Amino acid sequence: MKDKTMAKPRWSKVMIGRIHVSLVVLIFAILGGCASLPPGSDFPKMASSALTSPQETRLGRQFESAAREHGGNSGFRFVQAGADGFLIRMQMINAAERTLDLQYFIFRGDETGRLLTDAVLHAADRGVRVRVLVDDGKTLTGDDQLTVLEAHPSVEIRIFNPFAYRGHITLFRATEFMFNASRLDYRMHNKLLVVDNSVALIGGRNIGDQYFQIDPNSQFADDDVFAAGPIAQPLSKTFDEYWNSALAIPVQALSGRKASHAALNEHRDVLDGQRRQLKVDGIDYVKRVATGEPFDGMISGRLPLIWAHAQVVCDSPDKKQVESGAMVGRLMQRAVAQAVGAAQFELLMITPYLIPGKEGMQLFKDLREHNVHVRLLTSSLEAATVLLAQSGYMHYRVPLLEDGVELYEIRSLLGNTRGSGETRRMSRYGNYSLHAKLFVIDRQRLFIGSMNFDQRSMHLNTEIGLIIDSSVLAQQVAARFEAMVQPENSYRLTLRQNDARGVPSGVVWRTQEDGKPVEYDTEPARSEWQRAKVNLLSLLPLDKEL
Repeated sequence: MKDKTMAKPRWSKVMIGRIHVSLVVLIFAILGGCASLPPGSDFPKMASSALTSPQETRLGRQFESAAREHGGNSGFRFVQAGADGFLIRMQMINAAERTLDLQYFIFRGDETGRLLTDAVLHAADRGVRVRVLVDDGKTLTGDDQLTVLEAHPSVEIRIFNPFAYRGHITLFRATEFMFNASRLDYRMHNKLLVVDNSVALIGGRNIGDQYFQIDPNSQFADDDVFAAGPIAQPLSKTFDEYWNSALAIPVQALSGRKASHAALNEHRDVLDGQRRQLKVDGIDYVKRVATGEPFDGMISGRLPLIWAHAQVVCDSPDKKQVESGAMVGRLMQRAVAQAVGAAQFELLMITPYLIPGKEGMQLFKDLREHNVHVRLLTSSLEAATVLLAQSGYMHYRVPLLEDGVELYEIRSLLGNTRGSGETRRMSRYGNYSLHAKLFVIDRQRLFIGSMNFDQRSMHLNTEIGLIIDSSVLAQQVAARFEAMVQPENSYRLTLRQNDARGVPSGVVWRTQEDGKPVEYDTEPARSEWQRAKVNLLSLLPLDKEL
């Protein structure tokens, strides 16, 4: 019979060990509360920049010549379907000859994340210089995996504004955040992929299954734009600026070690096994990537690009200092607000998080006073993925409607996918959510990028995007908007008139179900508990954090 007293000392040691770890975290957090720079800032790192002669690559030569034929403009193609967004990323990585730069808010280690990681390693094997910059706010892959990748001599990985605590115990991270919120609340929300300083992909998609239509439990409506030609150079310049910033910390500085080649080879075997298993499981992405489509179609001209003038809009990596007046730099919201404020007759906006604040409400008010038709599509409560953001948005619905704004909320189950850029698979599970960030101005110009129309994007996160002067692309995005606001796909919000004087007393949600008009006086939700939670959160004074 086992002596029960033998287990007691072991249990005590475990508990003592956990307490020690917690104390270390707290010490780091408290000490870091006064720090202006993240841990690892003193680690030596080499500055680097984009490929200086992109015309030396196949893609560079091709699109330099095409740009000359189109008056020095850049070529663009709107990418709606999540599957296409994934395939184009894989095929761009496979086409890289000299340089590959990836910058993402989220890079998950799920099926699509592993396939992309495998492609990145094969690019490095070809001698491609790979730079990966990932924000640390929602890092899920872990330092071990990141360190293993950097064991490749052609791969370098940096983490933007990292936590001192390197594990993934939520309580420990939350504790550190509590003591150092002024720094850790500042996140890099950019999403950008650049190949050979010649072609780029930019938009709202992070790296993860839910962004690429293979996760039935969570499926995002999102968009990218493929960009080729001269616009790639200023996009690369913004990447270099972030890469060389004091907030971009080499992963080795955080892990404290350099991974071995043996560990890298072991990781390769794991990725290869996962790739084969995905094929067995019926995930056809591996086979579809091998076809080269749709990327080959864009390169060959079978899928024509739209050639137009465009402007890169991007925050400085030290956005907090720029906002405080401590340094000179770019604030993206100013450029976007200027473009939106120039609308003459119509503004269409798709944004999953709509918390305009005083400045945004004034912008909409000014547009309406000049008879501009303002139409907004955002998330409904039933389709919301971030209840905290939804709780902030609730306060703006009535004021927006009173100002004459046309307001829609996407449903979690689409009734009609025609023209929306989505497939029936996107809607049949009832887990459809909005993640696209698209603005159309007078159906002549459009914005696409990472910026939501909320206070976090305006003041707390760094963002990037493009303003493109193209009526063709603007009409394509407008068509997507019109399809998504069909009565079967969204709720149209109107004011409820309850007394004889016509004074509004709330909101009505109008939609269509089974071909028949339906009206809700109570906000549609997945459950009473979901509705109760968001109402409770709406009482918190967190507007500036959302």
